[in-house]
Amino acid sequence: MAVKAGKSENSLKPVYVICGKDKYLVSSECESLLNKLLTAEDRAMALYQPEADKAQIADVLDELRTLPFLAKRRVVVIKDADKFISENRAALEKYFDKPCQSGVFILVVETWPKNTKLAKKLPTMGGLIEVSEIKHGRLAMYAETYVRDKYAKRFDRNAAELLVELAGDDAGRLCSEVDKLAIYIDERKNISVDDVEKLIGHNRMFNAFAVIDAMTAGNGAAAVERLRNMFAADKNAAYTVVGAFAFHFRRLFNARALVDKGMGSQQIAKKLGIWGNNSAFFRQVKKLSLEKTGGLLGELARIDFAAKTGQGDVKAAIEQMVLKMGIIR
Repeated sequence: MAVKAGKSENSLKPVYVICGKDKYLVSSECESLLNKLLTAEDRAMALYQPEADKAQIADVLDELRTLPFLAKRRVVVIKDADKFISENRAALEKYFDKPCQSGVFILVVETWPKNTKLAKKLPTMGGLIEVSEIKHGRLAMYAETYVRDKYAKRFDRNAAELLVELAGDDAGRLCSEVDKLAIYIDERKNISVDDVEKLIGHNRMFNAFAVIDAMTAGNGAAAVERLRNMFAADKNAAYTVVGAFAFHFRRLFNARALVDKGMGSQQIAKKLGIWGNNSAFFRQVKKLSLEKTGGLLGELARIDFAAKTGQGDVKAAIEQMVLKMGIIR
């Protein structure tokens, strides 16, 4: 983020632009800024937040120039303001030249081109808060920080990584799942892999395991049927199915590597935390070589990348993979 909202009265600015493509993260940043500007009691009297497509520039400027009543300042927020800015650029340029010191104007946008007159005027009197999307490799750390700051609880790193696999890369969905987990563990302070599997991943993990079991048994038709049932039963499966399959295949890969080194199944189960239907799991291990399992993990990575870049459909791609691998014997 380029500029953080000031913590002291002297550092507050009359205009802020919050820019980013991840709506959840951008909305969180806007809420954080509002908390610094207004108390909960002040919001009813001093906050004006019209819908962007209905906002009139004259009304917005009048609100900003109206002296605050029983509050330190007035705040005007316009979210999804890209079109509003384009339609009112001339009036906004004039306001940026001489902003009202008793009001704070917050514009929330998806993009903020740096070569416009508005962008060049902003640094002299306002603040730009650029909100970057969180890269996949940092999402587990983000979940750990979120649960620590909001609930004073902590994540086991493996549990946080599993949650990311199941919830996907959407920060809003990830935080929603963390909220559920924090409530689920009640007074306990630590979220474990077992908690994630029981509350968030049980159905998804079990269903993915069932599909893989049919694949390794060489029953492609049953594997596809189970996959389709998985999608039909879980509306979020399209976002999480890659993570559920990847979790299983990684465990199969690690187990196969240990088998090839001569380790026994009981030792492997203890080392990898494999409980429950061990016989079915090790039946799968025997059917899948390291090369084949590595290939499946690579295929899942390609499916995930294609889906995130708009180049493929997860459901169709996963089904094709299952059909292809359903001939394993």
